[in-house]
Amino acid sequence: MEVLSTIFYFIVTIGVLVLVHEVGHFATAKFFGMRVDRFSVGFPPRAFGKQIGETDYCVSWIPIGGYVKIAGMIDESSDTDFVNRDPQPWEFRAKPIWQRMIVLSGGVVMNLLLAIVIFWGIIYTSGKTVWPTTTIGFVTEKSAAEKAGLKRGDRILSINDAEVRYWDEIENSIYVDEMGRDLTIRIEREGAIVSLSIPRSEIPSVSEERFGILPHGVVPLVVSVDEAKPAAAAGIQVGDVITRINGEPVDFYTLPRTIKRYRSVVITLDWRRDSLAMSATVTPTAEGLIGIAFNPRYEGPVDRRHFSMVGALGEALVDSKDAVGAFLRNIYAIFAGTVSFSESVGGPVRIAQIATKSAQAGLTSFLTVMAWLSLTLALLNLLPFPALDGGHLMFLTYEGIFRREIPAKVKIILQQAGFALLLVFMAFVVYNDIVNF
Repeated sequence: MEVLSTIFYFIVTIGVLVLVHEVGHFATAKFFGMRVDRFSVGFPPRAFGKQIGETDYCVSWIPIGGYVKIAGMIDESSDTDFVNRDPQPWEFRAKPIWQRMIVLSGGVVMNLLLAIVIFWGIIYTSGKTVWPTTTIGFVTEKSAAEKAGLKRGDRILSINDAEVRYWDEIENSIYVDEMGRDLTIRIEREGAIVSLSIPRSEIPSVSEERFGILPHGVVPLVVSVDEAKPAAAAGIQVGDVITRINGEPVDFYTLPRTIKRYRSVVITLDWRRDSLAMSATVTPTAEGLIGIAFNPRYEGPVDRRHFSMVGALGEALVDSKDAVGAFLRNIYAIFAGTVSFSESVGGPVRIAQIATKSAQAGLTSFLTVMAWLSLTLALLNLLPFPALDGGHLMFLTYEGIFRREIPAKVKIILQQAGFALLLVFMAFVVYNDIVNF
């Protein structure tokens, strides 16, 4: 079932993103009177579809995008029969350059609009939530944070001289704003100000283990119960939050250490199930275990901000701008060699994993991931590479500047070479996904 679920969410995510992108090309082409011969989700060869009017609406076999076949345009279909004929009024090549540029940009614009609309809807309906704390409540053993010298109780003041006030800003600084850079973290510890330097090479990729810190206010949420161990006999269930042991408050950090102090000793365990307080006696094993696995859940102070429809749109535009900035910084870091190329790119497998995890976390999480992927798709398509929209725009820019068209044979060769390289790149990212699965 898990595999089927992963495939389903991948198809939904990619299907929506590609469909929206190609609708942008289709709608603008039709608006300017161009004939659209094919609307395809996926690249050739064609799998199945239906002819409606002058357009063949179909699904093709190579699932790395899609295309709209516009009459008189050299594109992914490699159809060049029209080259030796005079341009017809309904053909792409017969239209002014500015109209052709709008058609080529239509997909990118639609993906940008989709992301903005998703962010807008989420912010308007749910508002924005931030955690107003920068105090560390937990440091993972042997993590990059522990190796750097960070400790429970430290209050983070700034990262690379940028002040932080919310926990979200800490995560954003480590993995987005300061991507590819070494970190200097300024903290307050027992009244003293301390600066810690962390080389970027010591910080794991966001797709791997995390940096290793959690905020103060994180509680232990039970995510599994071993039916053969004491916790199950006491009535503890998945979703419960452990609160006290022998009357002593515990959190995500102190729970395992406290239980180990009472090996083979009867203890009173208190927990919370929704708003209901519960209690029972439990005897930990000789290894200091009671048979539960738990994950962190933040229950500290929360600032929730609500916005009007206009205010939510402004926030959505800011979030979209930040996402674009993060993408560009990542591209720069790849070319600068400060982040690993293999860790920074993801193909169908990784997209499927991300989509599935986000869907399991809820509709808002799933839509947020879709918005980020839509922005990524838009920006990738703008790269000046043959077979992408950016490549076509590059050809038109050349024609506009030098007032002459690039020979059709040259376009065909560049287009085919670009498509071949795109397939090679796709093969690499699929291999990379499988290796890191």
